Amino acid sequence: MSSKGVISVLVIDDSAHNRRTLSTMLESEPDVRVVDRAADGEEGLKKVVDLKPDVVTLDLEMPKLGGYTFLRLLMRTAPTPVIVISSYSHRSDVFKALELGAFDFIAKPQHPTFEAMEALRVELLEKVRAARHVRPGYRHAAPGARAMAVAGEPPLVVAVGASTGAPAVQRVLEGLAVEPTPCVLVCQHMPPQFTRAFADRLDRIGPFSVTEARDGDLVQPGHVYIAPGGRHMVVAERGSRLELHTPPSTPVDKYAPSVDRLFVSMAQVLGAKALGVVLTGMGADGAEGARAVHHAGGEVWAQSEETSVVFGMPGEAIATGAVKRVIPLGDIGPALAALARRRR
Repeated sequence: MSSKGVISVLVIDDSAHNRRTLSTMLESEPDVRVVDRAADGEEGLKKVVDLKPDVVTLDLEMPKLGGYTFLRLLMRTAPTPVIVISSYSHRSDVFKALELGAFDFIAKPQHPTFEAMEALRVELLEKVRAARHVRPGYRHAAPGARAMAVAGEPPLVVAVGASTGAPAVQRVLEGLAVEPTPCVLVCQHMPPQFTRAFADRLDRIGPFSVTEARDGDLVQPGHVYIAPGGRHMVVAERGSRLELHTPPSTPVDKYAPSVDRLFVSMAQVLGAKALGVVLTGMGADGAEGARAVHHAGGEVWAQSEETSVVFGMPGEAIATGAVKRVIPLGDIGPALAALARRRR
């Protein structure tokens, strides 16, 4: 962290206009300072080494040294929190960047209206400030084997909430691959369209059948449902089966999808069988839902601080007193698999 609590940022983008715009947004608040700008990855890498910024904003498509190569070299030589600035047309690229060590990403507005640019400014500052808590250099494990398709009712339905990045969810699924019977409901804070790309990527690399949730989907064993960006995902009863609803967000919602909304619905429908897992992420989404699950007799688990990129969400959930188990990220999947076997 820079002196006097000011967060230093290096902006890397091959567009001079984008560099100016991002710099103006970042320096609109007194606790953030842009220490320099770079037009390509090669220049950016040198400036990271020389200036040692607290945070880097990164465009992935650049001349000389592209974003992926930049991230590989950066995490090897000078690990630094990186926020990827991505367009909707390249949304699948951000997940590879996250696996290479990027802290998080921000989607550029498709239509740069005043309201959209102001929302971008607020999100950018929020994530830059969160970067002071980042533990750089984390990687996800190699992809696991795809789970075999199973029929019948899932013995375990688990709701997973996360915010920062994407590899944490993948790591949990890889650890759960040895037990193909559970159903996993994932609420990850992502904008619309990115959640579908996230689901497609997880589906390709295993271990489960992964789709973006649609209204009316039945909860099935061996399936993972990703809450759609900009909407919520909740559990409801359809006769003797469980189904998913995806109601739209409202103006008062801070997060859409909301971990709290998912957890509360789990508590209402599943009662003592409800299980919620809170993974790394910014903010307090999931804390209110953790209370609801606990009061219904269910269980809440949280990722341990030492394995969290950002301990905001797990820490807030733990502070409620509703969390039963605090578990390192690598142990969550195997623990869920063991629980599913006991419930069969």
